[in-house]
Amino acid sequence: MNVKVKAGKLYVMGVGPGASDLITVRAARILRELDVIYTPTGKKGAQSLAHFIIEEYLSPTTKVCTYHFLMKADKAAKESVWNDVAQTLEEDVANGRKVGFITLGDPMLFSTWVFLLERMMSKRTEIPPWLEIVPGIASFSAIAAVSAMPLAMEDQTLAVISCTVSETALEQALLNHDCIVLMKVYSRFALIRDLLHRHNLLKHALMMADATLPTEQCWRDLATLSLGEQELSYFSTILINKNWQLSR
Repeated sequence: MNVKVKAGKLYVMGVGPGASDLITVRAARILRELDVIYTPTGKKGAQSLAHFIIEEYLSPTTKVCTYHFLMKADKAAKESVWNDVAQTLEEDVANGRKVGFITLGDPMLFSTWVFLLERMMSKRTEIPPWLEIVPGIASFSAIAAVSAMPLAMEDQTLAVISCTVSETALEQALLNHDCIVLMKVYSRFALIRDLLHRHNLLKHALMMADATLPTEQCWRDLATLSLGEQELSYFSTILINKNWQLSR
């Protein structure tokens, strides 16, 4: 006698910038119904920040699996982890489980999830019916709200840039756009401050670290700020709006 396996589903959820009450109502509802959830961490053995954010919404029966996504490794090592996680997620779905995968901010913006999606879509021409992606609040949206600084107004252009790009690319973004979001600032703060000074943008820029978390910090005077790489949080972002004069 053949036993029919119930249909599984994969829910990929952005859990926002940090505060647990900034996840969406849809994500909170789904989290309570999961059989298993996969949470990412950038440091081996460390608790996942994304898991910490949504812990209160989980059912006590949900199995929690934490994967260490390599931040500093060669491409082959990273791809090995991505292949393993993507395969595991699909296997759980095939076995009829309700599976969750969570990521900070929004899953479609500078997220490890995109590498997993790339692998799942490589063998398909259409989005599989068992996949649902739930958007989340991006960190820079939260920073703009907390600091009361508009991301963009009227006919302004907005660029979102990772500071891992070249100095030339960073400078071109500053020159060509009215509003700029600079993410992953922590390792290149000195360079970025020099660029802002060179183009007379310091008075239009602010930086926030750990937005909406208890450790949140905001700096509105970057000209006199002296911080080394080890002193600045990984979750540090600079907002620039050329038409907005910051109040100090």
